[in-house]
Amino acid sequence: MRMSKPARVLLWTALGIGFAVIYFPLLVVLLNSVNADTTFGWPPKSFTLEWWGRAITNEGALHALWTSVIAGLSATAIALVLGTMAAFALQKYRFFGRNSLSLLVILPIALPGIVTGIALNNAFRTIFGLDLGLMTAIIAHATFCIVVVFNNVVARLRRMGGNLEEASMDLGADGMTTFRLVTFPMLRSALLAGGLLAFALSFDEIIVTTFTLGTGMETLPIWIYNNLFRPNQAPVVNVVAAVLIIVSTVPVYLAQRLSGGDSSSGGRI
Repeated sequence: MRMSKPARVLLWTALGIGFAVIYFPLLVVLLNSVNADTTFGWPPKSFTLEWWGRAITNEGALHALWTSVIAGLSATAIALVLGTMAAFALQKYRFFGRNSLSLLVILPIALPGIVTGIALNNAFRTIFGLDLGLMTAIIAHATFCIVVVFNNVVARLRRMGGNLEEASMDLGADGMTTFRLVTFPMLRSALLAGGLLAFALSFDEIIVTTFTLGTGMETLPIWIYNNLFRPNQAPVVNVVAAVLIIVSTVPVYLAQRLSGGDSSSGGRI
């Protein structure tokens, strides 16, 4: 469909404004992480890496980073296993309540974070009698990380069909051999993309984490929030926020490249 020149100009202008609203504040955070002025005057008059040096030696930030990495990797591992199993069960088999079960699998990512956090907090403490800690936060993160893995695997299974697996079994391979030599190689990039997105989702989560992480523990987003209004910590907070932006963006970019590569090559790996 061809658009008139005024329509194209209006569309590009609206697109530019939208991108500016989203990405300019992120650019400000990145620039402030090297801004030599502690009052963060704008535009920056000089730059320094001093704040990065302080951030590297900040024990609170490093401990929070380590907690975020452990929580993200653990939640991603759980999501890869459970999300893949759910995808196979719902895509390969037909049974009563299949559509309802599929909705229940993807619902956690659609619910407001505060609702999920309060519900999980009550479940852990009052129903299961558990003390909040890193494990409860990992389980909480896994509930919504499963969704991105599930969606990626289901989409790949739909594109794959079942012809290659049927051909493998017709040639004498059992179910496990077929999965190892046929199904899994075709799923690898979808699993990797889902895992990267799940890690990024877990790494920058703050609302659910607030309700499910133990007292005295901090992930990197919670550390940023707790130190945001402390003037002496402001330069380090900008550095940590910049790191959070980078760490969250890279997995999403890689996942998008994997998915884009699959689409352009017809699903080949």
